[in-house]
Amino acid sequence: MLPIKDINPRRTFPIVNLSIIILNCIVFYYEIILGPKLEQFFYIYGLVPLNVTTSLARGTFILHDIIPFFTSMFLHGGWMHIIGNMLYLWIFGDNVEDKLGHFVYLIFYLLCGIGAAIFHILVDPFSELPTIGASGAIAGVLGAYMLIFPRARVLTLIPIFIFIQIAEVPAFFLLFMWFILQFFNGVLSLGFNTSGFGGVAWWAHIGGFIVGMLLAMFLKLRGKTKYYSHYW
Repeated sequence: MLPIKDINPRRTFPIVNLSIIILNCIVFYYEIILGPKLEQFFYIYGLVPLNVTTSLARGTFILHDIIPFFTSMFLHGGWMHIIGNMLYLWIFGDNVEDKLGHFVYLIFYLLCGIGAAIFHILVDPFSELPTIGASGAIAGVLGAYMLIFPRARVLTLIPIFIFIQIAEVPAFFLLFMWFILQFFNGVLSLGFNTSGFGGVAWWAHIGGFIVGMLLAMFLKLRGKTKYYSHYW
């Protein structure tokens, strides 16, 4: 199932969400012009789990090790990678920002990305591959959206054999099924040595989604947003 748009009006302009999308696009353009230097760029600014675990084991975890937790969220490995991520962020991020407020949403987004990275490191601590992409942070946005707007309708492409159906799907069902798919693939990936191969960081998606849900529940309990409880 591929979401096209949500039918969920907002009250404020999503300046932070739009800025994050623009920044991702600018960084991706920079990646394109790097040419053969791109791989080195990924190893410097992507998150390499083995670098983190080695630094922690040696007790030398410094700013150099912290920076990739943030920069890796704005790197992408290809056109489909960034288009898919930005589509989800565009559809779901504006309403979450509307409810959390601009500044809180920015902190929320970054915390989800960091939480996703930590999950990935815990599951694959010896991976030498750089982890890149906004999908961990975006998964947090999806987790929050599922809780805040469970009954919102999402216009979705649904493949049925060789046919494609367009239908309005409840956000809870769509995003819960998305999470189940990530979890299923994540469990299947356990036990495989991925240090020499690329692929999807399933546990970053799972971790980001869980962190997003937890933060959303915490913010609801704290009553940080004016209209928040109307949508639970």
